[in-house]
Amino acid sequence: MSGTVSPSSRTSPRTVLISGASIAGPALAHWLHRYGFAVTVVERAPELRTGGYKVDIRGAAVEVAERMGILADIQRASTDMRTGAYVNDDGKRIATLPAAIFGARVGRDDEIMRGDLARILYERTRADVEYVFGDSITSLTERADEHGHGADGTGGVEVTFERGAPRRFDLVVGADGVHSNVRRLAFGPEEQFVRHLGAYISAFSLPNELGLDREELYHAVPGRLSCVYSSAGDPAAKGLLTFRSPRLAYDHRQPDRQLALLDAAFKGVGVRPSEGWTQIPRLLEAARAADDFYFDGLQLIEMDRWSRGRVVLLGDAAHCPSPASGQGTGMALVGAYVLAGELAVAGRGPEEAFDRYEKEMRGYVAVNHALAEKFAKDMTADTRRQIRFRHLMMRILPYMPWKNLVAKKIAEEVQRGANAITLKDHPAPVAAGRHAPTAGHAPTAGHAPAAGRAPAAGRAPAAGGPTYAA
Repeated sequence: MSGTVSPSSRTSPRTVLISGASIAGPALAHWLHRYGFAVTVVERAPELRTGGYKVDIRGAAVEVAERMGILADIQRASTDMRTGAYVNDDGKRIATLPAAIFGARVGRDDEIMRGDLARILYERTRADVEYVFGDSITSLTERADEHGHGADGTGGVEVTFERGAPRRFDLVVGADGVHSNVRRLAFGPEEQFVRHLGAYISAFSLPNELGLDREELYHAVPGRLSCVYSSAGDPAAKGLLTFRSPRLAYDHRQPDRQLALLDAAFKGVGVRPSEGWTQIPRLLEAARAADDFYFDGLQLIEMDRWSRGRVVLLGDAAHCPSPASGQGTGMALVGAYVLAGELAVAGRGPEEAFDRYEKEMRGYVAVNHALAEKFAKDMTADTRRQIRFRHLMMRILPYMPWKNLVAKKIAEEVQRGANAITLKDHPAPVAAGRHAPTAGHAPTAGHAPAAGRAPAAGRAPAAGGPTYAA
C-alpha cells in the first residue's frame, strides 16, 4: 500500500453526511473516518435496527471485511447453519443437503444475521462518528463558496432535516436503501429506476415451535416458496415467504396493505392436507404479529449515474441487486471501501472520485444484476411437476459419485458474482484518532449539532425498531 493520505487540499471534502445506518452507511463511515473525514450519519429509525434475515459475506466482501478488521467478528456471529431441507405438505423432510450447498459458500465465505452485522459496524464506528437517529433529510441544495466554486471546488450542500437544524456538508451520501430518500431528492422519483423481477418476498421472526437448530426448511407450491430457519444463538426462528406476481401497488411504509397482499398470495395454501405445507397459515399469523415484518419486491435499481454534484449514492440506493442475488450486503461493503478509497485520493474534487468509483464498480454490479434476474426466476417453480423433479434431484444427489462436481457447479455462478471485482490497495489510512472527533454523548434523536462542530461519539441506542425503515 502507498503512503498515508490526509484529505487536506482545498478541493478535498472534509465533512460528509451519510443517510442510512444499516450496512453501507456505517461501513463507509468507518473508512472515511480512517481517512480523516468528519462523518455524520443520519437515520430515520429512532434506534439501531437489529432485525432482518441472514445475509452472505462472500468473495471480495470477505477481503473488505478483513481489511476493516471485522472478519473475526463476523465469524464469531456466524449463523453456523448446518443443513437445508425440502419438506412435503406434512412437514416431512424429503431432501436434505448441507447448508453450504444451499448458500453456495466456499472457503472463507460466511453468513450472518443482518442485525448482527449492523451492530458490529455501529460498535466499530460509534466513538468516532456522529450518529443522529430519529431524523431524515428533507432537502438538498448545492451551494458555491464565496469564490464561486461549485461541485468541483470548495462548495457544499445545504441540508435541511425533519427535526434538526439545517447544516452544511462538503458531501452527502445516500446509503438509505432501495427506497432511498436521498435518491428521490437528488435524482427524482423512484419509479424511473426500478425494474421489477416478477416476485415479492417477506421476512419476519416467529417462535421456534418446530425446534429447528441451525436448519432451514423449504416448501414449494407452484409460484410460491416458503422457508423457516433457526440460526446459531437465536432462540427465535425466521420465516420467509416468496411469491411470483406482476408489480403490485402499495406503500412500502404501510404494512397492513403488504400483509393483505401476502395473505392473498398464499390464500388456501396449507389449510387442508395435500394443499400445501400445514405451517403456512401459522406463518401468515406470525407475519402479522411480528415487530420486524419486512415486505418488498424482488427488484433492481438501475441508474445511468450514481452521483450528481456533491451527492452520491451507495449500496442498494445506487444499484440494489434484490435479495434474489444474495449479494446486496457484500456489494454494500465493497462499494463503501471503493468510494472511500477514491475520495481519499481525489485531487480535483469529488466528481473525479465519483467517476472512478463508478468505473470500478459498474462491471461488478452488472454481473450481480444478471445473476439476480436468473435466481429470481429460479426461486419459484411453475408446476408441481417441476417441484417433484427438483426434489428427486436433491434426494439422489448425496448418493451420486459426481455430487462434488454438482455442488461446485451450483456455487460457480454465485462465486462469479462475488468475485467480479479486483480490489485496489487504497492509500494507508491516517493513524487512528488523528482526525477523530471529540468523544462525548450522542445527540438527542433528531437534533443535529450546529454546522462545523466536531461530531460526538454516539451512545448505543436500544436494540429493536422496524427492520427495514429507509
